[in-house]
Amino acid sequence: LFDANTNTPKNSSRQWPSGFAATADGRRLFNTARVQPSFVIFCQDRYDFVMSTMNISLPDALKSFVNEQVSSRGFGTSSEYVRELIRKDQERLHLRGLLLAGAGSEPAAPADTAYFAGLRDTIKNRQPR
Repeated sequence: LFDANTNTPKNSSRQWPSGFAATADGRRLFNTARVQPSFVIFCQDRYDFVMSTMNISLPDALKSFVNEQVSSRGFGTSSEYVRELIRKDQERLHLRGLLLAGAGSEPAAPADTAYFAGLRDTIKNRQPR
């Protein structure tokens, strides 16, 4: 990881150019003047893991589509774009599981006008903290 105090990657003697820092994987530089320090720390904490490499063969039409998406949607690389697609698919599958679990559960009380009126009354009568 990058040591913000010395402007040096941890466990390395390599010095980055002034005003630049490395991503957590140490493979890319970014301009620290354009990024909030708290965001840099967040990224280092969130992405402190080893990434594996996977090669994917695509027809020319799909490769062109991916390249267009990368440039038009602000991704740095095609890998970032693919990772985002995978994350969104994971979220979709998780939501699908929750919906199926809800559909298979016992019916609850009906959410009719009286139910919502009761919720409003509860909120109106709530004591301030």
